[in-house]
Amino acid sequence: MVVSVLAGVCLAATLAMFATGLSDLRQMLATKSVENIQFLPFLTTDANQVFVPHPCSNLSWLGYGCLKGDGTVITVNAIGAALQTLYILVYLYYSPAKRPVLLQVLLLLAVVVTGCGYFSMLVDAGTRLTRLGLFCSVFTISMYLSPLADLAKVVRSKSTRCLSFPLTVTTLVASSSWTLYGLQLHDPYITVPNVPGILTSLVRFWLFQRYRPEQGKPYIPLPA
Repeated sequence: MVVSVLAGVCLAATLAMFATGLSDLRQMLATKSVENIQFLPFLTTDANQVFVPHPCSNLSWLGYGCLKGDGTVITVNAIGAALQTLYILVYLYYSPAKRPVLLQVLLLLAVVVTGCGYFSMLVDAGTRLTRLGLFCSVFTISMYLSPLADLAKVVRSKSTRCLSFPLTVTTLVASSSWTLYGLQLHDPYITVPNVPGILTSLVRFWLFQRYRPEQGKPYIPLPA
């Protein structure tokens, strides 16, 4: 019963988190342009969730869910992979420089095919789930920690205008629910990677409290 409730919360929270990313898609469709929109987060999310840090690291976690037979992991990551693929196709359609985008997509496909071949043919069936879970966990933790540099820029600029409050809320709820879900299933590969997601969300909340919008400076894009 508890597992079923947590599975429902995980699904709802993660879909809400995906919904916060639809603003970029709407902007591309409305402006028919990809200006001020980064392509790399879409691409990396399709392979292993970065745009929104949580266990749903689309393709790799989709494979983990299939191996384990976990319907919740499969459903969430299938939806995530479909959305990210849609983002990529729309970005490619409106991008004025299609060659670099296509090269990045082909590189991703090569990595995915290589990974599938490795786990399918070179890894023993008895250890396949464990190794894939470890790979997904390491990749997801690295994705959770990747925004720390941007958070440091927020501290330097003393402005949270570049942070999304709805995304922060949904990330905290999703990370917490996936952590509890993993604990109920005694699955460290789901539990451990989501702890950094909780911590980074709390850091963001502290930044929102520390640098309130009305106290921030006029918005200036942070330097890359």
